Amino acid sequence: MSDLKQTALHDLHVELGAKMVPFAGYAMPVQYPLGVMKEHLHTRAAAGLFDVSHMGQVVVRAKSGSYDDAALAMETLVPVDVLGLGEMRQRYAMFTDPNGGILDDLMLANLGDHLFVVVNAGCKDDDIALMKEALSETCEIEVLDDRALLALQGPQAEAALARLQPLVADMKFMDVAKDVDIDGITVTLSRSGYTGEDGYEISVANADAEALARKLLALEEVEPIGLGARDSLRLEGGLCLYGHDIDTTTTPVEAALNWAIQKVRRNDGARAGGFPGAGVILQQLADGAPRKRVGLLPEGRAPMREGVAIFDAAEGGNEVGTVTSGGFGPTVGGPVAMGYVTAEHAKVDTPLWGEVRGKRLPLTVTKMPFVAANFKR
Repeated sequence: MSDLKQTALHDLHVELGAKMVPFAGYAMPVQYPLGVMKEHLHTRAAAGLFDVSHMGQVVVRAKSGSYDDAALAMETLVPVDVLGLGEMRQRYAMFTDPNGGILDDLMLANLGDHLFVVVNAGCKDDDIALMKEALSETCEIEVLDDRALLALQGPQAEAALARLQPLVADMKFMDVAKDVDIDGITVTLSRSGYTGEDGYEISVANADAEALARKLLALEEVEPIGLGARDSLRLEGGLCLYGHDIDTTTTPVEAALNWAIQKVRRNDGARAGGFPGAGVILQQLADGAPRKRVGLLPEGRAPMREGVAIFDAAEGGNEVGTVTSGGFGPTVGGPVAMGYVTAEHAKVDTPLWGEVRGKRLPLTVTKMPFVAANFKR
């Protein structure tokens, strides 16, 4: 653990009794004394505080000073509508490669005169290098190494945070606000998260991160939550984890992320194509993909984990897919999984079998999310 990077909240995690593990080059809390199950259920019922400071925070600013120029530059890397993103609004996106594969998924926010970008920890260095190489002619790329990122998630997140700053109650899902005073600490925050619950992601100076975390943890609704519960929450929410459910071998269409590609970037749209892999992705949007990411509900109590092969028969038959994420869903009260299956087996209620330790166990293709999203629209 000694050669791992530490977030600004490292000492606080240790003080709170967290079990620290290596994750994306950082020492991160996987759980606290409450335990993964109770942390998960607490987030679903009240509010949980997550340290996600290992993720990358980047400002992309056009040298012209125009948001539109920064947006159009970014559109050469992502298949989403960045130009049409409203001021102080955020949007999900993905970097794609020439084959239509996903290099990373990310969040983009329009902060008026620049783009604020949040990328995954494991892909951070590659993403920053990609932006610098592709956009530096017209844009300045500023990496915000001096900022932490906290996520306050759960149905009571609004009530808790609003006691420190009432204005946050007026924000809707994917709204962004900057220069917000949270009990004397200035932050940028969005109403978003990675649990399927309502909540906020809060960007704060490293120097203020621990003080802010302590203020939030002092609220009666809030408990510290580790990566273990973060993973089970996002799985129940049907949310992709980069490097598992999406990567360079999966296209956005195969990953069932069609909703993230707005009409303006599709065939016959005003700015159709123009992003890496557009030929592959636009063809799949029109004609369908050969396989699809689906929800999977195993029968019984045994979870089916990443890597389990999926077959179309209890014996013999054909291998038709693979589990990419799986585990026990505390809110569901049983095992849940997601994975890729061939298009002809992707219909809801299709019976399939996962091979666990040489034995085929039944599972059923199901709708996602497993737990309904609780966003404030």
